[in-house]
Amino acid sequence: MKLTQHFSDFLDQTVNLNADRLNLLDQSVTAIKDFIRGSDWGPRIHRFTPQGSWAHKTIIKPVNGREFDADLLVMIAPYEDWEPKDYINELYRTFRASGVYKDKVRRYSHCVTIEYARERRIDVAPCIIVPGDDVNLVCNRNTNAFEPSRPEAYTMWIANRNGWTGQNGQKKATRLIKYLRDIKTKFTCDSILLTTLLGIHIFETDRDGDDFADAPTALRSVITRLDDTLQQYPSKPEVPNPVLRAEVFSDGWDETKYRNFREQIHHYRGWIDDAYLEPDRDASISKWRNVFGDQFAKDVVLTEAKSVTGRAIEKIRHETGTAVGLANDMVGLLVQFGARAIPAGLNLLPYVQLPTWRTQDPPSLIVRVTARLHAERGGAEIRPITDLTPLPKHRYVKFDVRNAMGGPLGNDYFVKWRVTNTDDEAANVGCLRGDFYKPDVGHIRWEKLEYRGLHFVEAFVIRKRDRLGVGKSEPFYVVID
Repeated sequence: MKLTQHFSDFLDQTVNLNADRLNLLDQSVTAIKDFIRGSDWGPRIHRFTPQGSWAHKTIIKPVNGREFDADLLVMIAPYEDWEPKDYINELYRTFRASGVYKDKVRRYSHCVTIEYARERRIDVAPCIIVPGDDVNLVCNRNTNAFEPSRPEAYTMWIANRNGWTGQNGQKKATRLIKYLRDIKTKFTCDSILLTTLLGIHIFETDRDGDDFADAPTALRSVITRLDDTLQQYPSKPEVPNPVLRAEVFSDGWDETKYRNFREQIHHYRGWIDDAYLEPDRDASISKWRNVFGDQFAKDVVLTEAKSVTGRAIEKIRHETGTAVGLANDMVGLLVQFGARAIPAGLNLLPYVQLPTWRTQDPPSLIVRVTARLHAERGGAEIRPITDLTPLPKHRYVKFDVRNAMGGPLGNDYFVKWRVTNTDDEAANVGCLRGDFYKPDVGHIRWEKLEYRGLHFVEAFVIRKRDRLGVGKSEPFYVVID
């Protein structure tokens, strides 16, 4: 499913750089402009021009509390007999002489950078306007060379493609894929290269189509087109600047990085197709969360986790035709009605992660989970337990997985354990889980009993030689009183 409202919320709340940070950025940039104009730096200033993701409006909120950066070009006339390095060095000297900026300024190959307490960075780069030429020059301090550039033309190139999509489809898709890159960390691709790769797959004919009708459709369209192209190039292609062909953005890649990028885009294209085409709402949310992580549809997750008791009550009412004697929480319902109280599709809750490996259908190996109660992890066993047995908090359960005959699996397989919590207590402390975990030793998984409610554990068996999922247990339900 497209889940357009969830995508809108996800972009607004998680992906897009928030308004407060943008306001601080604008204030800092204004102050920098005023400072440079009033300084003795030297060159005549024509104008200031934003560059990069800030200019292209594809800047995103940094993940994991990292700082964000913005690029500001100082468009200037050539100055006397300065060499390329002088433009950077003299700008650095000017900032260092300021009481406001002296402890914030750093110097790099093409710019000086103002750092704001690990919150944001503003790269200030001189860019020389050559009279009678539409190509500008940027300064490389390390090589003491001028390098051709057309930053304003590139920004216009991006703006045109965004206009062709309508509804800011290019911006939204680019932000989403940049977020995917940053949250997964499975491939590396500089933002300018990634933005270009996506941009060259947007065409003027898109004005008249539906391929960018909304954010999820735009995402699917552009990653599908990109993947189709990449699959035609087993080796690294040349990706030039579309407005300055002599500048090649893909030079920063080696063959290993390119092949990994190609493989990961193909991989995520499959996940996105699967989530987009999934007709069941909860399953689609789960699949989109597999792509973008647990910030996607996070409000729905809390609602669904807390609704388990209500769904169980409705199920019992439907089956019995009466509400007489119903308990008012999930534990009470399970004590009174046993397995009949378990709502259908519990293991399809939208925060339950899906396997990322290939699986047999049907599986060739029948497996089941066994469980034993312990006073403490690794301590003496209290007793074997069956699912739906109410258990006290703060004890430990040792889970194991067995074949159909009750024997061990052997060394040809490894196990992934999926552990999922439900109900109010776990939801209120943000511990719903639904993730996959490695065994603690051998195929065994230890879990502590912490939150009142109904929870479940599943074992997924994967064959080592080809990493194929060949078995999956039924959910083992754990009731904590």
